[in-house]
Amino acid sequence: MHNYKLGYLSIGALVFLDLFSKYFVQKYLDIGTSIELIPILDLVLAYNSGIAFSLFDYNNFFTTYGLLIIGIILIVYLHYIYRKDPLSQQNFSIAMILAGAIGNILDRFCDGVVTDFLRFHIGNTSFFIFNIADAYITVGAILFFFMEFKKYLHNRSR
Repeated sequence: MHNYKLGYLSIGALVFLDLFSKYFVQKYLDIGTSIELIPILDLVLAYNSGIAFSLFDYNNFFTTYGLLIIGIILIVYLHYIYRKDPLSQQNFSIAMILAGAIGNILDRFCDGVVTDFLRFHIGNTSFFIFNIADAYITVGAILFFFMEFKKYLHNRSR
């Protein structure tokens, strides 16, 4: 089995975990209810018409459909990169970003918003509310950046 095929299975499993977590939170948590997981992270149900971490949450036509179209274009482009070099070290990070993007797009497609439920805070200061797909995208982007930076430093030293 090619690495990218195993990657597709991984992406599918990550998307399933994301969508299941959103379903579970919507089914068992009421809006306004907060459940502390650890001192800096709570479960809080929220709906977001923007992008990761509630950026651009304006709940208008552009954020609903514009971000959906941008997300689909991003997925197509990342899929192209992913398939271009099946043995690339970046494929793990690209798979994480793809899983997050697909999870959020499928969620947004249903009703124009994304379900967020993890609230990061310190004391009474709340920083952002996000979901598992946002975490995939963030971790994938950080890994991709560091791998590219490592490649740049390696090429520069030659």
